[in-house]
Amino acid sequence: MHALFSLLLLIPAAPQFVPPSEGPLVESTNYVGANNGSLSKSTVVAGKSFDRFIQIWIENTDFESANSTAAFSDLAKQGIFLDQYYALTHPSEPNYMAAAGGDFWGCGDDNLYHLPPNVSTIVDLLEAKSISWASYQENLPSDGFEGFNSTSVNYLNTSAPAYAYYVRKHNPTIFYDSVASVPSRLARHRNFNDFAADVNASAIPQWLFVTPNMVNDGHDTTIDFAGQWVNYWLAPLLNNTNFNDNRTLILLTFDETETYTVNNRIFAVLLGGAVPESARGTVDSTYYTHYSSLSTVEANWGLGSLGRGDTNKTLSNVYSFVANATGYTNLDIALADIPLTNTTGIIPGPLNVQYYVPITAPNTSAVGAGGGAVFVASGVDTSFTAASAPAPVNLTAQGKTVPSSGNGAAGVREGMVGATVLGALLAGVVTLLLA
Repeated sequence: MHALFSLLLLIPAAPQFVPPSEGPLVESTNYVGANNGSLSKSTVVAGKSFDRFIQIWIENTDFESANSTAAFSDLAKQGIFLDQYYALTHPSEPNYMAAAGGDFWGCGDDNLYHLPPNVSTIVDLLEAKSISWASYQENLPSDGFEGFNSTSVNYLNTSAPAYAYYVRKHNPTIFYDSVASVPSRLARHRNFNDFAADVNASAIPQWLFVTPNMVNDGHDTTIDFAGQWVNYWLAPLLNNTNFNDNRTLILLTFDETETYTVNNRIFAVLLGGAVPESARGTVDSTYYTHYSSLSTVEANWGLGSLGRGDTNKTLSNVYSFVANATGYTNLDIALADIPLTNTTGIIPGPLNVQYYVPITAPNTSAVGAGGGAVFVASGVDTSFTAASAPAPVNLTAQGKTVPSSGNGAAGVREGMVGATVLGALLAGVVTLLLA
């Protein structure tokens, strides 16, 4: 018994939540990045169901665990609970990539990647309609920071070494050089001191992606810790009209499940003033994935599409209340027919060293939920399609790596053309994902 007690003493205690600031709208020295002034207010472009869309992602949690945590289950009663919402793959990074670009490019790890400047993203679609946007990353050390991670003083334990609170792999638009190589776009990657200033100035944009730091999102802590952050940060903001007015839609969800052997079903709830009163406290059992956030935004503002996963009819159902308002018809997918999206590293693509396929053009004949044309960036060879792409190649066997890995220097990107569809899947996965 004494030996057992001694062993228990060696087990570190679970970290306790510490508010990084006095409140979500109060700037803090716990954030290295100082505010450099609020964003300029922009003209609001009216949507059919909402005028602002905010995504907040928590980390690596199975559906049952999140749904049994009070902070999340209580919020589910206040909005529309999406109980058949699925991540697209494992691990984290490819899911974040997909949320901005409509594809995860075969990525099966969390390494440093750059997609070349002629690969389009949701930013291209938004800016084509003059819709403002920003990515708010809690501990980003400076606006537009492109590094792999960033450490700062450990505010949970000030006697401990500096902590890597920010990681690039959770920043969805930074992977794309069509965003990162344009200074005005790069500057729209902002930290939480910026966020406080923007909300206080009533200047937050119309499309937001919000990523808590590595402890507050539950990645390095627990779901209970993440729940405490939600209560500290999101709960009061729901009552702030600068953040959440009657035309704001908020998606609170997770990047992926913790368990890789289950089919990536994750907790998701729609909140905000744009949720119809009659729909609050209801459950929507439509099949959704991370691509649904793209298709919903496209439908709401009548945007074009990326011609990738955002136009895959199976994987991109529009949130039902928005589909009803916009006249979009979702696919009714039975539970038994929900495709498997819990694979890791077996999807061919330009970021898969084992099954490398060059980037191909988007599907220019696709019709997205917004009804607009597929966005094709300058320099894309539209004749180089998924159908004409070569068979996957094992670069490891050739002593090579994927062309887009590394530090993003010009030579790294050389020879990569265009964009890709969900693309050239292995035979068994094709049947499941693209049926």
